[in-house]
Amino acid sequence: MTDNKLAKRGLGRGLSALMADLDLDGPPEAKSVKDRTLVPIEQIIANPDQPRRSFDPAALQELADSLRQRGVLQPLIVRKHPGDDSLYQIVAGERRWRAAQMAQLHELPVIVRDLSDTEVLEVAIIENIQRADLNAIEEASSFRQLMDRFGHTQEKLAEALNKSRSHIANLLRLLTLPDPIQDHVKEGRLSAGHARALITADNPIALARKIIDNGLSVRETENLVRQKSDLNLPKTTRKSGKNNDKDADTRALEADLSAQLKMPVIIDHDGQKGGTVTIAYGDLDQLDRLCQLLGRNSA
Repeated sequence: MTDNKLAKRGLGRGLSALMADLDLDGPPEAKSVKDRTLVPIEQIIANPDQPRRSFDPAALQELADSLRQRGVLQPLIVRKHPGDDSLYQIVAGERRWRAAQMAQLHELPVIVRDLSDTEVLEVAIIENIQRADLNAIEEASSFRQLMDRFGHTQEKLAEALNKSRSHIANLLRLLTLPDPIQDHVKEGRLSAGHARALITADNPIALARKIIDNGLSVRETENLVRQKSDLNLPKTTRKSGKNNDKDADTRALEADLSAQLKMPVIIDHDGQKGGTVTIAYGDLDQLDRLCQLLGRNSA
């Protein structure tokens, strides 16, 4: 099946039975026993395209202790290895496989599915979003993969994954941040809330260091970024205290535009009477780029 055909079929079509297998909240005995088979652990290998790259050692050890006592109740989802019929490649369940090795188990229950490389990647991404304790950047990257690789929209993802569209949109904005800030989020030095506040900042890397060094809260970070942004605006357009209490949609639109333009954007909307959009540029290069963007469709 080609990537284009997969993109057109829509998220979830053909995956309902598999997603039932991935449901860890359901009782293991509810899964069909006839679908299971025991496979020697040395014949099972990880998926090299697994989007999850890091596994918490302490959590793995806790799971290994549990598996040593109770065994593996939830079977792994695997497929025949594309290059070696004697091996199985993990589609879902790599965390259990790693913990089982630590527990020195010799064989694991698996359910074998016939899936293409593209379907394996899609399922692996969806499994991680639904069940794994991903950090905000990993989750955002997973959403981006599903959108770029399979053509899914934010609305489609929100519906299929039982998440709000605003949750998906807010996380995707984090991917516009510089790599050092994304690393801070991945390693737990900054929360997603801190990172979102930095999207509109002129010098987010320096501000991130100040936030970490001083242990600033998300609200303090938002105020700091707002103060820095206001200094770059003409005096007549600087925000007064009453304008700080904007609705969530307006703030989200400001964040979207700021992230796309890489410049602070302020929206002052007066009900049904219209309003103003203020874009602050830091130097002549930014002004030139802004003029190019605004004039792109004028020819």
